[in-house]
Amino acid sequence: MRRFVLAAAMAAMTFGAQAADLPDLPILRGSLAGGPRVVWNGFYAGGQVSYGSIGTKLPPGLTADMQSPFPPPLGSYNWQPLGEAHSTNTGYGAFAGYNWQWDDAVLGIEGNYIHGGFSSYSSSTGYTYILPAYTVETVTNSRANVTLSDFGSLRARFGWVAGCFMPYGFLGAGFGNRTIDRFVAASPASISPTWSADSKEKLVYGYSAGFGVDTMIVGGLFVRAEYEYQRVTADYESYIHSARLGLGYKF
Repeated sequence: MRRFVLAAAMAAMTFGAQAADLPDLPILRGSLAGGPRVVWNGFYAGGQVSYGSIGTKLPPGLTADMQSPFPPPLGSYNWQPLGEAHSTNTGYGAFAGYNWQWDDAVLGIEGNYIHGGFSSYSSSTGYTYILPAYTVETVTNSRANVTLSDFGSLRARFGWVAGCFMPYGFLGAGFGNRTIDRFVAASPASISPTWSADSKEKLVYGYSAGFGVDTMIVGGLFVRAEYEYQRVTADYESYIHSARLGLGYKF
């Protein structure tokens, strides 16, 4: 028993000496422990990765102008409207901004950019039949792919310092590059070709909002976890939900 007590005491002394030699990491202290407040004031920049989902509300007649050159050989074609387009995507990008800090309150402005091609897809197929045997007479196909290859936002941030953590919310204006690829086909067709396709590219705009938390690790190095909701309101309405992880440095 005496040997056990002696060994435990020596282990405790050794651990205490090692703990005293640990670097002064902000993540190991905080305001609750009476440590100094982490300073977020100043310029910062970093990189990020994202995973999210995109939905696009396509108008039913999106491909109507492409269907008119397809007069049916007999009867009529049964063109079906396109539904809402959905998909999930990944991306990567960068962020940079400036913070102003008053005690625990932080206000900032930030530019945020994501690249990776948020792409959503919708298709429809229509048939006509010869009665009474229900033999297929004609087949039509319509497709549309909506891609937001780049999307950026200029945000106002509002944060609160809690030790090494800074939870925040933000609201801003967004803009991006959107491409719409359309395709229609009909069979049998009385004209050639039996299909048609086009692509249109446009700069679009909208807004973004969300929340997150920055965590200071050591020095000016910090990690970020964030959720962002983006809505594109130009022409066809698109909405994006994304979760992001980032690594940044405050200068």
